[in-house]
Amino acid sequence: MSKIVIIGGGAAGYFTAINAKENNPDLDITILEKGKDVLQKVKISGGGRCNVTHACFEPKELVKFYPRGEKELLGPFHQFMTGDTFEWFDNRNVPLKIEDDNRVFPEVNTSQAIIDCFQKAVDNLGIKVLTNHGVNSVYQQENEWVINTKEQVFKADKLVIAAGSSKKIWELCETLDHSVIEPVPSLFTFNINDKRLVDLLGISVPNATVNIVGTKLEAFGPLLITHWGMSGPAILKLSAFGARILADKNYQYNVEVNWLSRPTDKVLNVLLNLKKKEPRKTVILKSPFSEISKRLWERFVIASEINNNQNWADLNNNQLENLAKQLTKGIFNANGRTTFKDEFVTAGGVDLKEINFKRFESKKHKNLFFVGEVLNIDAVTGGFNFQNAWTGGYICAKALAEN
Repeated sequence: MSKIVIIGGGAAGYFTAINAKENNPDLDITILEKGKDVLQKVKISGGGRCNVTHACFEPKELVKFYPRGEKELLGPFHQFMTGDTFEWFDNRNVPLKIEDDNRVFPEVNTSQAIIDCFQKAVDNLGIKVLTNHGVNSVYQQENEWVINTKEQVFKADKLVIAAGSSKKIWELCETLDHSVIEPVPSLFTFNINDKRLVDLLGISVPNATVNIVGTKLEAFGPLLITHWGMSGPAILKLSAFGARILADKNYQYNVEVNWLSRPTDKVLNVLLNLKKKEPRKTVILKSPFSEISKRLWERFVIASEINNNQNWADLNNNQLENLAKQLTKGIFNANGRTTFKDEFVTAGGVDLKEINFKRFESKKHKNLFFVGEVLNIDAVTGGFNFQNAWTGGYICAKALAEN
């Protein structure tokens, strides 16, 4: 009977164990989890509803959501894709639903459904799950892996490392001759202290274009004003694709925002027309753009050096141009970041060049496998990081099930 040890009791570890045992019931599988609870990220993901995957069904499109891992995941996604995730959970009586933004959740709207599904499977299959078993060291002895924890020593024919973003486990990977790309935060909001945004917490625009001045980094989508500065899908996408660049800048850079995603000259034309059509109306009282709320509009008007009682007819060309620029080329200084502690994602991990993605196996050691975020793979927000866990776990499980 082949013995398998999986380090990490999270999404990737569980999915690997369950699929391996279903493929080969003779396997003896043990999951080692350092904490007192398993599946913690599953529990808190998506505000406690678990954003299982994303409704993107083309591998070539899906890989575009991965700043790191795009090239490497194309082949694996042809083997186990988002549609397979739907089927896998559906077969286990956990139907999934697609929401308006294409994020995918359990129909029952709670992550507990996913946790119960996994827990029931490991219980039924006889997979051992040991909590409070942090791994201190791993080495090879003849054809076996020896895994030392504070509690006891384990021996395994095959070893899977699925411990997520763990500094200790990355150091352990280095003792096994694997290179680890230095981790930096990947999903974070931009800390911006600017009088144009003060006390506008919760105000959003649906289609902003945001770029980092002096780089090629640009993103499009909803933008949300927060207590700290800016967040929302457009900002999170920039933070993921720019993770390394922004870390190198020590999180100090200028952000240019086109709140309307329209050219400056077209917006200026709208303003000039208003000056002709509604000359006697007070500029600050009403936003002419449905995407811009009244309170945000007021800030842009004041920033353009237009006073509270000026009518459209009173504006000179300079003021109109300033207003058009505030709306389409606003510059904001970012100084620092705020990460989501609950759904912390890092850019970094085991170097992808050292992995065989047909099996998720180490190229340096036979019978050593890596799945999930321990690898230098990460994605934008929206269920993509879990899909990486499911796909890697499924392919790794097939390799583990071989005699």
